[in-house]
Amino acid sequence: MLNTSCVERPVPPISEADLGALCLDSTLQELSLYDFHVEATDWGMRISQMLEANPLLPGVIVTHQGEFAGMISRRRFLEFISRPFGRELFLKRPVRALYRFAETESLIFPSNTLIVDAARKSLLRSKELLYEPIVVQVSPQTYTLLDVHELLVAQSNIHELATKLLRQQTQSQLIQTEKLASLGQMVAGVAHEIRNPVTCISGNLGFLSNYSTDIMDLLSAYEHIVGENEKINQLKKHIEFDFLQEDWVEIIKSMKVSSQRLTELVTSLHTFSHMDETHLKQANIHECIDSTLLIMKNRLKYSIEVVKSYGDLPLLKCYSGQLSQVFMNIISNAIDALEEVKEEKDFVPAITIETEVIDSSDGDCVNSELIQNYVMGDRQNSKQLSCATQNAGFSPEAGENNQNNAWIAIRIADNGPGIPPEIQRRIFETFFTTKPAGKGTGLGLAITHQIVTEKHKGKLNLHSTPGTGTEFEILLPLI
Repeated sequence: MLNTSCVERPVPPISEADLGALCLDSTLQELSLYDFHVEATDWGMRISQMLEANPLLPGVIVTHQGEFAGMISRRRFLEFISRPFGRELFLKRPVRALYRFAETESLIFPSNTLIVDAARKSLLRSKELLYEPIVVQVSPQTYTLLDVHELLVAQSNIHELATKLLRQQTQSQLIQTEKLASLGQMVAGVAHEIRNPVTCISGNLGFLSNYSTDIMDLLSAYEHIVGENEKINQLKKHIEFDFLQEDWVEIIKSMKVSSQRLTELVTSLHTFSHMDETHLKQANIHECIDSTLLIMKNRLKYSIEVVKSYGDLPLLKCYSGQLSQVFMNIISNAIDALEEVKEEKDFVPAITIETEVIDSSDGDCVNSELIQNYVMGDRQNSKQLSCATQNAGFSPEAGENNQNNAWIAIRIADNGPGIPPEIQRRIFETFFTTKPAGKGTGLGLAITHQIVTEKHKGKLNLHSTPGTGTEFEILLPLI
């Protein structure tokens, strides 16, 4: 609402409709800006005329040969004019005479400054300058004034909007948490119900294998005693007895493998269902990652190769179900990113999981050189998702409760298309998503960030370069 057509035209204050259109990212250029200028050589009467014609004008910009020199506020002008002989001293003399006395330190902001940032810095000024208007630089040669009252009213409206959004997000998060807790209980119940018959099947397969071997031995003994028999030979031919002997063993083996996989899946579901945990428990990070990968196997087995190289990691006191949710959210988004470029020539998508222990006493922070070389290196040869877990040293300010200054670091990286900088700034916002409408409620990274930083007092770092890949680094303190 910048007025540049005439310095004598009054600028209306921002209306309630305009205030309602403000958002959290609104900037100073959306407010009423006053561009009333006077040259340092103009008579002081010029300022008096401007202020009298425009009762809402907070002050005027002072220029010297067209260049910005400073500003004189309405308050400072009236203060000096009301002094004894003030009108004779300043109104009939050049503005520079008044400016020498009324000059104050000006607070200057670019027009793209956020309203909330400008209001915060404005309130940090001394009491003498608290109500002085703010100078807003619209362009390299254009300066305007903003009334502090309008700035604070706008900031108050934005604060009210932020409060409403926070209340909505808190309510949505409570609903989401309730859903996750209900889902965890349901999955745990289903896993428990499946475990019983699976245990029965897998436990009896050994007996079934032994029984089949005994029956075959018995049939062989009967055949040896009875000898050749026309009717028995026809029956053996009819049921393909020779094939049955071979296939019987393979069927038993297949049933054992299938029951073992089903047992692993039930165990993974049971581990993943601990999303409503209320107490920290010792957990194996490798098992959490493996359980997550097993649940996501349907998305991985057709397009992405999984290569794991685990080192020795100590047990971590954590909420294992919530960490599994973290791994699932990050890996799921990495898979989505890789799928965007999977049709490229010579594209070999893969997941690399590497773990190791690094003691903070070595003086080194987490070293990602190996991963960077392998994962971010040759984009033509492979597209990979890399998960690396380490027990890493970290800076003391990262976690005051970490007495040993030892951390488990989990890096999940992909060498897909990367994340643009403008999206990186919003990546952990609630409900923010780059996915098409109707496909999910967001990237799940807001909940991921909360689980890591609030629940586990850890750190979640993002490193991404468009065209080379993305890395999420999870740092968890060893308590």
